[in-house]
Amino acid sequence: QVQLVESGGGLVQAGGSLRLTCAASGENIEPLHMKWFRQAPGKEREFVAAHSSSGGYYYTASTLGRFDISRDIVKNTVYLQMSSLKHEDTAVYFCAADRGPIRLIRDSGPVVFWGQGTQVTVST
Repeated sequence: QVQLVESGGGLVQAGGSLRLTCAASGENIEPLHMKWFRQAPGKEREFVAAHSSSGGYYYTASTLGRFDISRDIVKNTVYLQMSSLKHEDTAVYFCAADRGPIRLIRDSGPVVFWGQGTQVTVST
């Protein structure tokens, strides 16, 4: 079992930056795909970024170039550095982990471990 705890959310002005942290416990995250999803009010949860167990980086067209996912194996922690934030980035951000196939790296289907979420609000 892996427990994931997110932190670092908050209120930021458009154009600003935030760094989200996902602290993992109970299991080493090195063999896991680590992912970030988000859910805005009234919308479905959507993929944000992923770092595969083999070291690949995956983003969406919206987050590529603005967001950066990374992991610290020693600290067993995953980060999401977000820059040039837009109002439409406002959502609850969730950390997730799984061992699914790489072809589903952007999917939530294989996810077996979820964090509780952290709110990110971007003001205009």
